[in-house]
Amino acid sequence: MSVAPHFQDELSSLVARLLAGLGEDPDREGLVDTPERVARSLRHLTEGYELDATNAIGDALFEQEYDEMVLVKDIQFYSLCEHHLLPFFGVAHVAYQPNGRVVGLSKIPRVVDVYAHRLQLQERMTRQIAEGLERVTRPHGAAVVIEARHLCMEMRGVEKVGGQTVTSCMLGCFRDDARTRAEFLELIRGNR
Repeated sequence: MSVAPHFQDELSSLVARLLAGLGEDPDREGLVDTPERVARSLRHLTEGYELDATNAIGDALFEQEYDEMVLVKDIQFYSLCEHHLLPFFGVAHVAYQPNGRVVGLSKIPRVVDVYAHRLQLQERMTRQIAEGLERVTRPHGAAVVIEARHLCMEMRGVEKVGGQTVTSCMLGCFRDDARTRAEFLELIRGNR
């Protein structure tokens, strides 16, 4: 994805001003290229705004009579907390129960990345992944559980290292059928 040069320059300029505001000299040797690097990094970390689940899945939907659960677990992700612009990171477990169509397995982590690459709240991201997968694949149900560490809790504020935040979103049969939900939860707990 290309970024308009004027936007890249504007973002770099803002970072240089930020460094100066923190009492640093943006022209010193170690910081000379930092504004441009930070601008490129922020563009990468927020490239999900230009995409959604439809873009991530593309044409990787296949007619297939399969109606048992499909689960991709331990999908590593990183995102930025919208409150402090600090990272949160962890794993997502994503499942769906097909309804005549299956999605290419590599597309499920791409759906996670689309929503992770935005300024986010973990709760919102969890729901966006489930609803995006449901909207595109039209399954019997979709489920997402995210386990994450938040540096905004570890580096500032309460400064408690190592705690995990767990969020879930259950749609369709995962919400309505206790057995399907229990199977999903048992599968993501396995091998731990």
